[in-house]
Amino acid sequence: MGNHTVEKIGGTSMSRFGEVMNNVIIGSRKGAALYNRVFVVSAYSGITNLLLEDKKTGEPGVYGYIAKDSKNWPEALEKVRAKMLEYNRSFESIGLDVAEADKFVNERIDAIRECLKYIMYLRSAGHSKPSEYLPSTREFLAALGEAHSAFNSARILQANGVNARFVDLSGWMSPEIMTLDEAILSAFKGIEFDKELPIVTGYVKYDEGIMKRFDRGYSEITFSKIAVLTDAREGIIHKEFHLSTGDPKLIGVDKVKIIGNTNFDIADQLSDMDMEAIHSKAAKEMEMKNIPIRVKNAFDPEHPGTLISRDYVSPTPRVEMICGRGDLIALEVHDPEMVGSVGYDHQLTECLAHNGINYIAKNTNANTITHYIPQKSKNIEACMEQMRKTFVHASVTETRVAVVSVIGTNMKIPGFLAKAAKALYEADINVLALDQVMRQVNIQFIVSRDDFKKAQIVLHREFVENANQ
Repeated sequence: MGNHTVEKIGGTSMSRFGEVMNNVIIGSRKGAALYNRVFVVSAYSGITNLLLEDKKTGEPGVYGYIAKDSKNWPEALEKVRAKMLEYNRSFESIGLDVAEADKFVNERIDAIRECLKYIMYLRSAGHSKPSEYLPSTREFLAALGEAHSAFNSARILQANGVNARFVDLSGWMSPEIMTLDEAILSAFKGIEFDKELPIVTGYVKYDEGIMKRFDRGYSEITFSKIAVLTDAREGIIHKEFHLSTGDPKLIGVDKVKIIGNTNFDIADQLSDMDMEAIHSKAAKEMEMKNIPIRVKNAFDPEHPGTLISRDYVSPTPRVEMICGRGDLIALEVHDPEMVGSVGYDHQLTECLAHNGINYIAKNTNANTITHYIPQKSKNIEACMEQMRKTFVHASVTETRVAVVSVIGTNMKIPGFLAKAAKALYEADINVLALDQVMRQVNIQFIVSRDDFKKAQIVLHREFVENANQ
C-alpha cells in the first residue's frame, strides 16, 4: 500500500478555494508535508448545471438546448463563459493569473462552440441522428467544468509555493481512446507523489463514456479509481459539512452529532436514501481493496471527520443516522390470485426492470406487494400499464409517500421498535408501513409526505439526543 492519500473536493467547496487552500491543502504544512496527496476536484458550484441542466429543477443548460434542437445553445454557452470568467476574477487575490486563466477558458469554449456548430449543421442537413452525437456532446461539455477548476487550482497553488501539477484527464483534443484504467494510469505515469501535488480533473475521457455510465456522479468514480489504481492508503472526501446523525438544517446544528466511524454497508444504506456520503459504485472497489474513506468538513480542518471502513461495527448499540427520502411512490399491486402463485414477485420485478425502475424498499403479504420507488423514475405509467396487462385481475395503484430510515452498524437496542413506534405515536405520526431485514442495520418507516420532516426530528430526538437518558 502506498504512502499517499487520494482526496476529493466538491463543487461547493471548490467555489471557496481560498478557504480550502488554507484549511485543507496548505494550512500549516511545509516542505515534504505538502505532498503524498492527490486532489480530485469537481467543477465550481453551478458550472455543471449551466453546461448540462440544473440538477434540481431540470432547467436546460447548453446540453439541454442542444438536445431540444434549440437555437438558444450559443447564448447558454456564453453564460458558461461569463460565469467561468467571473470565477477567475474571484481568485485573483489568492494568486491566480487572470489573463492566463481567461485564455484557458476562452480557448476551450471557442473550440467547443465550433464543434457544436458543426454538430448542429450535420443534424440540420440530416447526416447525423441525436443518438449518434448527443452522448459524446454531453461528455465533452461535462469535461469543461473540471478542467477549468483543476487548471485554476494548480496555478493558484504554484503561485503559493506548492509544486502542483495540473492532471487533465478530459482528453482534450486527443484522438486517443483508452479504457478508464488506461487513461488514469497513463496520466499518472512518472508522477512522484512525494515531490508533486497532482490536481486532477474529476472527469475522465475513456471508451465507454463516464457520463454514460455514471452521469453526474462521475467525479467520485474518478476519485475511487485513482485510489485503487495508485494503491492509496486512504481516500478522503472534503465536503462543506460533516457526516452527522441527521440533517443539521432540519434538526439543528446544536443537536446533531458527528458520526465518527461507520462501515461501507452503512454507506450503501445512505446512498439508497440519496445521501451524498459516497457514490455506491465508487465505494465498491475501495471496499474490496480495503481502502478506507474519510469524510471531512473542509471548513473544520482540525476534526478527523468520519472514517468509513470495511469491518467497523460500533462496540455499543447506537443509531448512527436518521435520514430519509420524501420523493417516493408506493407502487402497490393487490391481486386475489397472488396467494400461492410461484414466481409472482419475479414477474413484478421484471416489469420494473424492463422499465428501468429501481426500488428502495418492499412490503409483501398474501395478496399485496408494494414497491417503493423514486418519484423521479421514468416510465412509471408504462410500468403500471405493463403490470395491469400481465396480471389482469390485479389492482395497481400509486401513492405518494416518504421514507424515514434509522441506520447503524449495531442497532441491537432493547425495545427499539417499541420506542420508535411510541415516539411517532406521541407526535401524532401514522406509520403507513414498515421495512426491516434481520441484519438490523436499518429500519425504514413509511409515512405520509406531510410527516416526513417531523418524523426525522422525532426519531433523532429519541435515539440520538435522548440516547443516554
